[in-house]
Amino acid sequence: MAQKKRKPRTKKSPRMDIRTVAAHAKVSIATVSRTINHISTVDPVLAKRVWKVIEELNYFPNTQARALVSGRSHILGLIVSEITNPFFPELIQRFEECAVDRGYEILITSTNYDPKRMISCVRRMIERKVDGVAVMTFGIEEPLLDQLSSQHIPLVYVDSRPRQSPARTLNVDYRHGIWQGVQHLAVLGHRKIAFLSGPLTLHTAQLRYHAFVDSLREIGIAPNPAWLIEGDHTLEGGMSGTEKLLKLADVPTAILCSNDMTAIGVMHAVLDAGLRIPEDISVIGFDDVHIAQFTYPPLTTIRMSCRDLAQGAITILCSGLESSSISPNVHDLVISTELIVRRTTGVPRDTLRDLKPLLPASPIPMHMLSTKK
Repeated sequence: MAQKKRKPRTKKSPRMDIRTVAAHAKVSIATVSRTINHISTVDPVLAKRVWKVIEELNYFPNTQARALVSGRSHILGLIVSEITNPFFPELIQRFEECAVDRGYEILITSTNYDPKRMISCVRRMIERKVDGVAVMTFGIEEPLLDQLSSQHIPLVYVDSRPRQSPARTLNVDYRHGIWQGVQHLAVLGHRKIAFLSGPLTLHTAQLRYHAFVDSLREIGIAPNPAWLIEGDHTLEGGMSGTEKLLKLADVPTAILCSNDMTAIGVMHAVLDAGLRIPEDISVIGFDDVHIAQFTYPPLTTIRMSCRDLAQGAITILCSGLESSSISPNVHDLVISTELIVRRTTGVPRDTLRDLKPLLPASPIPMHMLSTKK
């Protein structure tokens, strides 16, 4: 009976571990460990040698083992409001880039403005023993976030923080960007300017609302209550708000929106009504999400930099991890805003026609001054 041929045994590759890296880099195991854990006291020359060997050997450090040794997870939590709004995926991308550069992974959760989901978000953060949390919900659920504070987890918020919290805040300068937007419309000749806000239960929506009202009053325009519409930061909310405005006897010539999704909804409603942008109605958004430059026409908007928000949050959180409390050298940070002019804003309809009685005698025929082509 013929014997079966035995398959040749495949030679197992030696197990790759921290000792292997140390041997190849000609350094101690402790130096490799400290390098992987981003300990600042490691000699930069040795650290560079270790990272080079790690790359050559294609070695993947055991993050769980690192966490057991260091007592830290090297994970930063990020809580956002929702994923469907393009602003938040862009923010998440920037946050991850900044975190990875500092040697951290990230844990992302979204609340969808639901208190029950917020409870789940906080629980996941605590269970995973995150080193710090950036709360980018643009609204605060104080009792729930107190659980994070009680665990002595460094926190950073946008716009405001719970009372008596040691956390730091990223203060968005809504006033400057919205003031620029109102000034831009006023210079073009607009005096009938509407505002579609976000849910006024949110602190951030209130800040944007008051920034708009104050900016109008600064240029001598009394806000028309009929033109101040509360929305919900969605496409549908923008469409619904615009439909209300278009049913008024006195229709505004420009609409400034609390975010870009609302503005895109406004554009759809305006075009569905057979009107033109910006000839009949000018539109300004807020956020400057990536798709804003690809709408038709491209959306004039107020930029709030996701990169600045992410870098600010990481800077504050990492400063809090360097000691038992947040470093006194890192204060609340201001996030700037600025108007980005594209093609959804223009001179209001019939402006030149209204100016005809004021024009001096001119050899130029009046029909040549018409805005219609």
